[in-house]
Order: sequence, then structure tokens, then C-alpha cells
Amino acid sequence: MIVQLELQEAKKELGDIISQIKQLGENIRIRDVEREHKEYSEKINSDGFWDNITDANSILKKSKILSGKIKDFRNVETAADSAFELASMAISENDESLTQDILRETSRIKKDFSALELGILLDGEYDLNNAIISIHPGAGGTEAQDWAEMLYRMYMRYAEKHSFKIKTLDYLEGDGAGIKSVTFSVSGSNAFGYLKSENGVHRLVRISPFNAAGKRMTSFASVEVIPEIDDEAYTKIEIKPEDLRIESHRASGAGGQHVNKTDSAVRVIHIPTGITVGCQSERSQNQNRETAIKMLKSRLLEIKEREHLERIDDIKGEKSNIEWGHQIRSYVFMPYTLVTDKRTGYENGNVSAVMDGDLDGFIKAYLTFLFAEKEK
Repeated sequence: MIVQLELQEAKKELGDIISQIKQLGENIRIRDVEREHKEYSEKINSDGFWDNITDANSILKKSKILSGKIKDFRNVETAADSAFELASMAISENDESLTQDILRETSRIKKDFSALELGILLDGEYDLNNAIISIHPGAGGTEAQDWAEMLYRMYMRYAEKHSFKIKTLDYLEGDGAGIKSVTFSVSGSNAFGYLKSENGVHRLVRISPFNAAGKRMTSFASVEVIPEIDDEAYTKIEIKPEDLRIESHRASGAGGQHVNKTDSAVRVIHIPTGITVGCQSERSQNQNRETAIKMLKSRLLEIKEREHLERIDDIKGEKSNIEWGHQIRSYVFMPYTLVTDKRTGYENGNVSAVMDGDLDGFIKAYLTFLFAEKEK
């Protein structure tokens, strides 16, 4: 009797997933996606396809993205249909020997569908790329610097949960506690696509451990997320040598896993915009300089795309555009616990889980929000 109930529950869950898959297919117009992919395939196989290398590479990249989405969607769809039929057969024939296999398959399909929902919403040009994240505290001294370090830890935990690789590029310790700034790369499939949701100002409300009177404090930190560009894009972006000021200094930070503590640290300032990037993770000054310039180009390219500019030279140096965006998320530790995303309205009352890297709900809500905006 218990086994039959388990099978009935699994069948119901699979039926719900099948309905959700169908709805998702309608939302993303999967048949139109397949038609578009077919058109790209015909272009790729046509004569003269490689006459224009730039266009050819762009088409190949788009075709690969569409192919991956179609494959992921159809695989989950087929698996759900097969598992549903197997559960129906086991119930009708009272075959308990298949129960554990069906339960395991149902659990796997649920996870795969959840991943599919997120992945299918990634359609930005750089969503597949690695991400580079910079965190800077706002005004408020030690309290704000501690908040910046808390956010750094949160993203480290998120990366660990998703098997992303973290590399700290630049790290500047705070005065007594926290950090004055940190820049790190997150490497893995769709890293930028997922983490672009974090770009903006994050607000903290808590009883400050640095306030002797035990007062409630509000702190801000800016999180900037940009895609790591590939070599092709890197070579295409031209920056005038006279527009750069390059400074070398001794690496500072916690040492060990954070930085290479030598005199090889490099800071690059883009004079027209005031954008500053730094790198101290590599062994030589030349390597740090090359990495810093690549970071600068990534940042300039992201701003250019976001602001729909014709040229890199059109980027202005207004601070509001390149550093402090509008507040995107509020983290309240006191008098109640609640994390709220101001753009989507998504909330999570488990602050501890969020600070331990549980960001999937916020990321999914933001990607769904972006998709809906594009469909308007």
C-alpha cells in the first residue's frame, strides 16, 4: 500500500512537470527556436559561409547556444514522458520492483527541469562567459567594509555550491576589519549569465558589532559584475595608450590564497572615464598589467552594450553610470530577517541561508523578469 502511494505521488509530480515543460515550451516558443536553429545550420553549410570571418563566428556562437537550449529542453521533455509512462505501467500492473528506479528518476528530472528553467532564460550575448566581480563598500568606514566582506563570502559560497572556480585578482584589506575592495573571477558554464543579477548596490540593516551603543545601522556596498571577454573581443577593442595611467605597487591583502605578495601589483586607470582596475594575483608585473587591461576592456565593453553606445569612446565618466547603480537588494537582519530584491519583489526570510550562498531564487526571479521585459 505504501509503495502504491509512493508511485501515485511520483506519477502526480511527473504529470505536473510535464505540464510545466509544455508551458515553458510555449513561453520560449521552442518551435520558433528550432526553426531559427535550422536556418543557422543552413547558413553554416552554405557556400561562402567563411567569406566573412566575423559574421561566421557570430552565427556559429548563436547556433551553439540555440542547439544547447533545444537539446536540454527535449532531453528533459523525453525523460519526463518516459518516466510518467513507466510509473503508470507500474501502478496498473502493481509492479513494485520499479519503485526505487522511478523515485530516483523523478528526483533527477525535477532537478534537471529546475536547471532547464534557469538555463533557458539565458539569452544574452555574454551569458555563457565567465564573470568578473568587484565589490566596493559605501560610506560608513568599518561597518561598510565588513558588509563588503560579507558579500564576498556570500559569492564564494555560491560558487562552491555550483562548482564554479574562484580566482581573486585584487584584494585590499579594510581598516581593522572587512575589505576596502576586492575583484575576483568566477569561472564556469553560464557564470556571467547567472551572476549578472547581482550587479548594483546592496543594502544591509543590522545591529552593528562595531557600534558600542548597539544601534541599528544601515550600510551599502556596490557589486559590479562584468563578463570576461574572449581573446577575439579583446583584440578588437582599441584603447589609446595616452588614455591609460598605469601604476605599480606592492600587493596588499590577507596573503595566501588572496594575493601574490610582491611588488608586482598593477593598477590601471582609464583617464577618459575614471575607471580603475587592479590585479595582483599573477607572478609578474607584466602578467598583472595584461590581466588588468583585459578587465578594463571587459568593463568598457559591458558599459557600451548596456548603454547601447556606438563606440567605446562614447562612454562618459559619470559615477552613477559606472560605479553606483540604484539599490537592487535589501538585507534586513534586525528587527526582523528578510532579504528583498527591489526589482522583482522576490523575498527570502532565511537570511543565514542567503548569506551562505543560497541565491538561486533571486537569480531565477531576475532572469524571469528580464525575459518578461523583453517580451513586452
